Amino acid sequence: MVNSTAAVALALAFASAFLISDLVARLAQSLLRAILADTPVDTRFIDRPRRIVQLILFSIIAAALVPPALRAAGYRTTVGGSPEALARWALDTGLRIAVIAVCAYLVVRIGSAAARRFEREMSAGTGLDVIERTKRAQTLGRLLQKALTIVSVAIAGLMILRELRIDITPVLTGAGILGLAVGFGAQTLVRDVISGFFLILEDQVRVGDVAVVNGQGGLVEEVNLRTMVLRDEQGTVHVFPNGEVKTLANMSKDFSYFVMSVAVAFEEDPDRVMTALADAAATLAGDERFKPHILAPLDVYGIESLDSGQMVVKSRIKTVPMKQWFVGRELRRRVALTFKERNIQMPQPTMHVFMEDTALRRGTEAK
Repeated sequence: MVNSTAAVALALAFASAFLISDLVARLAQSLLRAILADTPVDTRFIDRPRRIVQLILFSIIAAALVPPALRAAGYRTTVGGSPEALARWALDTGLRIAVIAVCAYLVVRIGSAAARRFEREMSAGTGLDVIERTKRAQTLGRLLQKALTIVSVAIAGLMILRELRIDITPVLTGAGILGLAVGFGAQTLVRDVISGFFLILEDQVRVGDVAVVNGQGGLVEEVNLRTMVLRDEQGTVHVFPNGEVKTLANMSKDFSYFVMSVAVAFEEDPDRVMTALADAAATLAGDERFKPHILAPLDVYGIESLDSGQMVVKSRIKTVPMKQWFVGRELRRRVALTFKERNIQMPQPTMHVFMEDTALRRGTEAK
């Protein structure tokens, strides 16, 4: 009779623990789904947190309910000490530890869900900068996710140590002294990291851009929290600490321009020259190889300067990022061919030579 009564008591205790843990786990799952806003993601990203939260809560609640249930059923045991003391510990300290662990885990998972939603929203839409915005969102999302995980685990660990009656004052004191020493000894490192964070957050430069940093141009190969890596056209790698970046000129953000100045002979008709430039650009825009890279027709500014024996006509054409040189080289070639076909003369260097008759000069002086 006692055994059957104990079995019923255990069944009720386990059933109650399961129902309570399942309710809390479903609430956590609903919170994650609300943050993801019905995004089609891997089901493990939502189901795994639910199973972990449910398992932890079930273990703690079952450990707290089983001893009183056995005592109510008239079953006595001395395994593991007093059942009443074990139940009190489970309902008091054990439950608080479980709540701290579950909350820390949920904070980490919610942070991951928020990071994924941020990446999805940044990657939405169409345009030339979708890939760049996606890279930026991934960089920021991973950075914030790692920082949130470290902070959450550290705080939860200290709180659990305190619940276990472990004095954390020496730990906090040591961490404070260590942080102070590191802060004084790594001021430059901290400055570089903070500068790198805002460099990425403000989307000033991205991997694959062509930029001029502190007067040095090159292709951006890496943008880290501490350093930025450029490779120039000769293959030389330049590493700049983010805190030392004083000037930054991004030559391929969103779109680019190829600026061209053409010098022609002073005797040429300016309108005829500008028409030839526009016609050469029109043939380029109609070419299927270059058409996808051109965002706007050639903009002819007009005569930029009048020099001795020549006039300079300035123009520019708008292209997608990183394609201005590819388009510009072909534009120069077509302009040269058009000028040759229409007999538009480029300025020719001239030299003026003055000759003087020395004998005639001496005769004049003798008179």
